[in-house]
Amino acid sequence: MGLRSKLAEHGFESNDDYDHALRCLFEQAGEPGAQHLRVLQVDGTAGRRKTAFAQALGPALDYAHSLYHDFSVPEPPAVPVPIQLDDGSIGPAEAPLSTFERSMTEACAYSEAAPTMLILDQLQAAHFNDQRRLYQFVTSREWTNSAGTVQANARNFLLVLISEQPLYHSLAKCSFRVWTDAQRAFLDYRPADYGFGPEAKLLFEAIGRLCLEVGCSPTPSEFGLLLQDLVQRTRSEEQIRQSLFGRIESVDRGRLYSPELLVPIRVLLAELERLLGADEVTLG
Repeated sequence: MGLRSKLAEHGFESNDDYDHALRCLFEQAGEPGAQHLRVLQVDGTAGRRKTAFAQALGPALDYAHSLYHDFSVPEPPAVPVPIQLDDGSIGPAEAPLSTFERSMTEACAYSEAAPTMLILDQLQAAHFNDQRRLYQFVTSREWTNSAGTVQANARNFLLVLISEQPLYHSLAKCSFRVWTDAQRAFLDYRPADYGFGPEAKLLFEAIGRLCLEVGCSPTPSEFGLLLQDLVQRTRSEEQIRQSLFGRIESVDRGRLYSPELLVPIRVLLAELERLLGADEVTLG
């Protein structure tokens, strides 16, 4: 099973193939001057789609441990932890590590024995000093906080960064960036792939032309659901618009109602009626 299929299996479906990008990331360790930790910057404009990609990547690559920290989530109230001294007495209480610090420490510890991915999301909400410390961590592989110093195993550790704003320049230079927005791709879906015969060829071509005009590219499952809607339930121009908007993630609703879309929508409706037989078309 390819990476694209594995990502879809874990909740992220895309027409894009990330195999080459990840080969570039993982094979850099053997290149001169590439001694820092592997860092993947997940980029795009589609908000939490970036998070969905990162969350699916860990199980898709069979990582034993996948840790996640979101800087936009408020930190829970800190409860001081009493410290027992060597003589058995209780010393001054110390504040516990933040969730970010715990994530860093745990990820490093896990990486000593097994492949470990740490996802740091919404980095734009982090203090600049945190990004500076992350750069130092990537280059030195050591993380220091009030609990001490831990080291990441470069062979097992993958740091994944997500931000709605540009990363600290030095940190960005250490990372390999991937784009996760739904991309336009050539619609090469064939009737036989969805249980139809050659008689559906013109319908598939009409769907492809309409998607091209709309500026969208449905994934295989989106195309399958759209096809079910068209054949089983869609009997008007407005219903075609609603099915396109409802099934395909990247559709601009305003675009569906532009005058230039009227012709390809009517062509699609005519092909649908031809395939089903106009005398059998009934309103649901």
